[in-house]
Amino acid sequence: MQVSVEQISTLERKMTVRVPAARYEERVRDRMRELGQNVRLKGFRPGKVPANVIEKRFGEQVRSEILGDVIGGSFQDAISQHKLRPAMSPRISRDNDAPKEELVYTATFDVMPEVGEIDVANLALTRLESKVEEADVERMIETLRQQRRQWSPIDRAAQSGDMVVFEFSAQAGDSRFPAEGLERAGTVIGSGALFKSFEDTLLGMAADQEKHAKVDFPAEFRDAGLAGKPADVHIKVVRVQESSLPVVDEAFAASFGISGGLDKFRQDVRANLEREMRTALNGRNKLHAVDTLVFTFKGFDLPQSRIEAETRALLAQAQEAASRAGRAAEAPTEPTEQMRTVARNRVHASVLLEELSIRHQIRPTQQRVSDMLATIASTYEEPQKVIEMYLRDQQLMQGLRIRAMEDEVADWVFEHAKVTPQFLGFQQLMQAPR
Repeated sequence: MQVSVEQISTLERKMTVRVPAARYEERVRDRMRELGQNVRLKGFRPGKVPANVIEKRFGEQVRSEILGDVIGGSFQDAISQHKLRPAMSPRISRDNDAPKEELVYTATFDVMPEVGEIDVANLALTRLESKVEEADVERMIETLRQQRRQWSPIDRAAQSGDMVVFEFSAQAGDSRFPAEGLERAGTVIGSGALFKSFEDTLLGMAADQEKHAKVDFPAEFRDAGLAGKPADVHIKVVRVQESSLPVVDEAFAASFGISGGLDKFRQDVRANLEREMRTALNGRNKLHAVDTLVFTFKGFDLPQSRIEAETRALLAQAQEAASRAGRAAEAPTEPTEQMRTVARNRVHASVLLEELSIRHQIRPTQQRVSDMLATIASTYEEPQKVIEMYLRDQQLMQGLRIRAMEDEVADWVFEHAKVTPQFLGFQQLMQAPR
C-alpha cells in the first residue's frame, strides 16, 4: 500500500491511497466461493450453484461490500501510519482511471487541532447542589391531583379556576378572525393558557350567554390581522365547568400503577423527583464546566467539517420543529448566524472534551452508560422497549457513550478545579436558567 498526504489548509488533509487490486480481487473471489458453497437457491442443490448464477445474483453486492471493507481498512492503516487524527469521517473519491492493477482513492478530511496546554487547576467553578424536601413531594402530589381532576358542567357564572368552552369572532379594521363563522376554543381561567384580557372578558359569563367586548390581542397572536391590535370581539359561551380533585388515597396511588399503599406512592414520587434533580444538577454543572473551558481555552483552529455538520444538524432540528408545530412554511431554509455561532461553540467544546479524555485517559464506565440509558428509558411508558431499541442501534449507543464520556470529563474538571458549592432549592433548580 502506498500513501501520500497533501496539506490543503491548517487542518484539512487530502490523502491518496494506492492498494494492490489483487488484495481486493482475492477477497471478492473468496467471498463468491464461500457463497457458492453455502447459499441455497431454488432449483439448485447446496454447493452446486453455478458460478455464473452466483455472479449474477450476488456479484454487485459482494464487490460493493468488499470495496468498502478494503477502503475502510486501508484508510485506518494509513492514518495510523502517518499518525493522523481525523475530526470526522473522510470524503472518499475513487480514481476510476487508475491502472487496473491498483485500487486508488483519495480521502479528504480535517484533522484534530493542536490545542496546547489545558490546565484546569486554576479554573474557578461553582458546583450546584440540591435536595428534595418533603414540601417538594407534597407539591408534586398536588400537581398529580390537578392532572387527574374531573370536570363537571355548572349553571353558574364562570370564575377563576373554571373551564370555559366558547365560540368567538374578532374584527380589527378590515381583518376578521375567523374569516367566516365562529372559532371554538377553551381555557381554564387563570391558567395563563389564554391571554389575560380575553380571560377577563370570560369572567362572569354563563353557558349560552353572549357578549360584545373590546379586547387587546397580544403581538404573538397566531393571526397576523389581529396580532398586537385592539379588536371588537363577539363571544358566546358554550359551557362552564368546575373541577373536582381526587382524594389522595390507595385508589389514587393505584391509578398510577403503584401498589403498596400511600407510603410506597410517596416513596416513588420522591424517587422520581430525586432522579429529575440528579439529571438537572448534572446538566447544569456540566454546562457550566464546558462553558468555562470554552471561554478559557481558545486560540486554536476548529475543524470546519465538524462545524458544517453541526450547523446542518441545527438547521434540520429547526425545520423539524417548525413542521411539528404546523409552521413548515416558516421554517428556515438556510442556517442563521445564531446557528453557526452555536455550532462553532459546540465544536469548540467537543474538541476540548475529547482532548482531555485522551490526555488523561478518561473513559465512561459501563455502569455510567447503563445508568444513563435507564434514566432516558424511565421517561417513556415502556422503558424496556426503549432500552432494547438502544441496544440494537450502534449509532444510538455510540451517541450515548459520547455523552457519558463528556459527563466523565466534566466530573474530572470539577475534581481538579477550584470549586465553590452553591445550594439551590429543588424548585429553583428545576427552573430554566437565565
